[in-house]
Amino acid sequence: MSLEDCPRPSDEEELFYTQCRATYLAVFRSSLTNISSKQQLSRVLQQAGRNPSLATLNKYWTPRTSKLNFDDFCEILKHEKKTENTELMRAFKKMDMNNDGYITHSELEQALTTRGEKMSTEEVNAIFLLADVNKDGKLDYAEFCRLLVSTAERCQAAALERLEADAKLKVQNFGSQSYSPPKNSVSSTSSAQVAATQPQPPETSDTAFRKDSRSSSRPSSARSRRSSLANSITMTSSSAKSSKTPEPADLQEWHHSFMKGCFFLEVDGSISSLQYQLHVPETTNVYLTIQPLSLSHRPDKSSPWMTVDTALFMTSVGDTKEDSTLVHFTESKDKEKYVWKGELSAGTYYLLPFTSGCRLKKRSKKSLSNKTVELVYKTDTGELDLTRELREALTDIFEVIDLDGNGLLSLEEYNFFELRTSGEKCDKDAWAVCKENFDMRKNQLTRQGFMELNLMEATEKDGDAADLWVTLEAMGYNRMLELVEACPFQIDVHSEGTQLSLQPLSMESGPKLLNQALQKSIMAKTGAKALRGQENILIYTYRGEHRISSLIANKTNQKVTVHVNNEQSRNCSSSRGISVFAVEVPARTKMMCQHVLPISDKQDWTYNCVETILTYT
Repeated sequence: MSLEDCPRPSDEEELFYTQCRATYLAVFRSSLTNISSKQQLSRVLQQAGRNPSLATLNKYWTPRTSKLNFDDFCEILKHEKKTENTELMRAFKKMDMNNDGYITHSELEQALTTRGEKMSTEEVNAIFLLADVNKDGKLDYAEFCRLLVSTAERCQAAALERLEADAKLKVQNFGSQSYSPPKNSVSSTSSAQVAATQPQPPETSDTAFRKDSRSSSRPSSARSRRSSLANSITMTSSSAKSSKTPEPADLQEWHHSFMKGCFFLEVDGSISSLQYQLHVPETTNVYLTIQPLSLSHRPDKSSPWMTVDTALFMTSVGDTKEDSTLVHFTESKDKEKYVWKGELSAGTYYLLPFTSGCRLKKRSKKSLSNKTVELVYKTDTGELDLTRELREALTDIFEVIDLDGNGLLSLEEYNFFELRTSGEKCDKDAWAVCKENFDMRKNQLTRQGFMELNLMEATEKDGDAADLWVTLEAMGYNRMLELVEACPFQIDVHSEGTQLSLQPLSMESGPKLLNQALQKSIMAKTGAKALRGQENILIYTYRGEHRISSLIANKTNQKVTVHVNNEQSRNCSSSRGISVFAVEVPARTKMMCQHVLPISDKQDWTYNCVETILTYT
């Protein structure tokens, strides 16, 4: 296909990305600068004309977030609408008790210190001092809203003028986007060609490589010194395989522990989950499995995430997190279960859940529906209530966060949910207040109490469902209340000789430990192959029963860029989401390249990958 035949971005898309660039550079010196804190995220969103609440910020900046880049920022702006004058007016009118167009200091203080994200009296005083222009003790909120919106618009217009006037800024790359004039001359680079974010740990650095980009600007001598390596592996369909790790015949007589969890697809494309700690009091035989967890309440409707691949990596617990070493991982598969069986010595281990990202990934815009399900409604008596669709979704969420499956939420389980959706924990005093207001049993929240808690939040906001949507989207739901960006799972541990203890954890070092374990598993199971003529650039290609994974090791003192081409593969899905891409590997570093699974398990598949060095820097 020629460049002229490539899909071109619409004028609307061009304008959107130009505005994103202008906004970003109004806050940061370079588009290559990452957003490194929640405060910076708030600032750049405000520059873009958004007015993010704390709940909104927590949705995008989770406890596991260390940075966001320009592409992440663009994705956020697609989901967060600009603050409109009518929206602000509606909020202020709720505070205007006598409906005269003005708000007194006491009315503003009452609203902002008792509802929603409560402010301090000092913060309210500071706002009123700025807003009370004529110092009469009253706020003309119509004028205030007009000034607020117009100021935001002027800031954006000034940023856009700066971008268009500064020739140096025009040639900068913006994440995966490059500058193009906003309307008159349309670039051949489509926003649809931006590389998908990858389900790799945050330290991974990769560069999108577009097949239809113009010829390289590097000197021909640099291009001619490429060194490459080709790998071709043919895999049989899983339907033709039997598990290499059969279930023990007397498994029903073994001790059994289980724990639930969930993989979450983050805004930046990475995948997160809880970790677990397994205590083995004495040496025993163990049968360990992990599998997707079905939440379907109807036998004729299956959960769409049941085909997502899962795995568990088991590491020993050392004196420090860095001391942990890989012990085992689940290699075999029995239907939907991923299995390990063997003898475990007495001790304490980390269990690190993993999914490749081949089947749990961001959906394309075309597959997204514009419809939005209603979450709350008014009953015949005028009271607010949760819709049937929301109650069903909350029932499923309750089942996922009820990690031990006892039908109740402990404070620890509820706090895993709170950290996920709001970034904050519920302390014991707040839990005591919950006990007074919501249905509890044994100091644990029941399913009914969980419904009551969510209904109270909706009632406090007079039916405004914004915060409910923040919670639902953080848990992986779309606006049709479909679970599309999460995969619930269950871990089962059977032990022959003694009862084992299995507990959930949330470790900041979890992603790093998982990445280390993943790399060690690949290096332990396969030999390295050097790129032709480059003995210090090594490719490890792991061939498991159901997954192929590749790792790049750069032993040189320079950063290298490796071009990866999967175009000749058949019936393959890469965790990268695209068939041609490039990976930057820093000096003296090992980095995951990709994971590959079959698109259809019922057919044979061929992995055909060519890795080529593009540059040394």
